[in-house]
Amino acid sequence: MRICPAIDLIEGKCVRLSKGDYATKKIYNESPLEVAKAFEAHGIEYLHLVDLDGAKSKHIVNYKVLETLASQTSLKIDFGGGLKSDQDIKIAFESGAVQITGGSIAVKAPEIFNNWLKRYGAEKIILGADVKGLQIATDGWLETSDQSLFEFVEYYKSQGVEYVICTDISKDGMLEGPAFALYQKLLAKIQIKLIASGGISKFEELLELAALGCEGVIIGKAIYENRISLKQLEKYIIENGN
Repeated sequence: MRICPAIDLIEGKCVRLSKGDYATKKIYNESPLEVAKAFEAHGIEYLHLVDLDGAKSKHIVNYKVLETLASQTSLKIDFGGGLKSDQDIKIAFESGAVQITGGSIAVKAPEIFNNWLKRYGAEKIILGADVKGLQIATDGWLETSDQSLFEFVEYYKSQGVEYVICTDISKDGMLEGPAFALYQKLLAKIQIKLIASGGISKFEELLELAALGCEGVIIGKAIYENRISLKQLEKYIIENGN
């Protein structure tokens, strides 16, 4: 299972929110590069980088930070937040993203998202499935769509999607544990490479997610609040070859 620490960006700084609420913003570090280098120093290969300014303004904003992290570390970065146009995705890849995550765009402009899948390939395009209850949420989680999680993922699987990041918004940033039952149900219904996101609070939960069959896990606040140490993650990566 791939370990993907998260860096969420507002005004170029490393922040975390609770349940996606911008009013709960907490700045953890003014230098995302410092944070990324600490991850890299502990053997971490992947980084989930989210442009929260972009998600709110509906176009890519923090691409200079992406460029800095991609050029000054060897982390494989998946980048999301505000990718709404062919120009946005072009900027993201040119700035060093290895993969991009599209959520709102897949809900609101499926023809654009499907075109990205065809143009760039399923290895480079991750479907972002952010859920409130079982409904897909969009635009930095400020809106809820009428699409259900299972229909949404099933449709895009039929279009060639392989990777899905699924975030239960009610759990995100709450440090109360991930949505195990939801992930179990999703993996039982649809064969995908599922990356779990939201609610991770302790190291043992990573082992449970791996046992469920998750392909990856995104860890945010649990790292920043010292619930999970980088040493623990380093040991897991060495022992499991991820």
